[in-house]
Amino acid sequence: MVFWLCCLISILILIIAVLCIKIYLLKKSADEISDAFSDRVASDTNVLIDLSSRDKHMKNLANIINKELKKLQNDRLRYQQGDTELKNAITNISHDLRTPLTAVCGYLDMLDKEAQSENSKRYLKIIRGRTEIMRQLTEELFRYSVFTSVSNGTSNEPVILNSALEESISALYTALKESRITPSITMPDVKVKRMLNRNVLSRIFGNIISNAVKYSDGDLEITLGENGMITFANHAEKLDEIQVGRLFDRFYTVETASSGSTGLGLSIARALTEQMGGRITAEYQGGMILVHVHFP
Repeated sequence: MVFWLCCLISILILIIAVLCIKIYLLKKSADEISDAFSDRVASDTNVLIDLSSRDKHMKNLANIINKELKKLQNDRLRYQQGDTELKNAITNISHDLRTPLTAVCGYLDMLDKEAQSENSKRYLKIIRGRTEIMRQLTEELFRYSVFTSVSNGTSNEPVILNSALEESISALYTALKESRITPSITMPDVKVKRMLNRNVLSRIFGNIISNAVKYSDGDLEITLGENGMITFANHAEKLDEIQVGRLFDRFYTVETASSGSTGLGLSIARALTEQMGGRITAEYQGGMILVHVHFP
């Protein structure tokens, strides 16, 4: 009786040991899949997940994930190709528009020197205004294709965010004054230093402030934190959460924006911020747009 009891206990111990080994191998396979999946998604590679385990269920799971990875890689490739084609098309279109617009502006300058009636002067003023809007839109399209093509290897240098922000605000002083906006600026006493591209950073700040000029109800609050977070806030009662959530979409504009807007300003700002390792977001709270730019 004791012998059979010992045999039963031994068998149970053996079964438990086998199950523990099985669980360990399954856990190891799950960790391999998890690590490999994270690596494949983060990197642009065609390498698929390969398991050391022979368990058919884990291999089946890995095969299913590999199929989805292939679809994801194909979609990513199509997106990259489409994005490149779009930028090239924008560059070509904006370049093709420059020549006739330059000619139109030249002829308008010549007409200004001719004798004109009051009606002619009024019509020419309207034509020149519309032509100037077209010229601005063309330049903005061209700059979009150029700025968003900046490589990640852009040379960086030590930049004091306090000074860079002040310079950007000063550069747009005229636009702010014309919109009757007196910005409220809050900065820390300490210098917030980061390794960034000064010219690109100036472009980011300029686009965000210009966006505030378009949508602001007459105010602008700019706050710089010691952690490298810059917040641009302004009242915009005519907007809502959905519209603010789409401000970073390419070519998106809302009715309250100026007629000369392409909807590319914040899209460019986001692309450049991310290229320098930063993050930019927007939210709508209590009738205010808050744009946060963070360089950790």
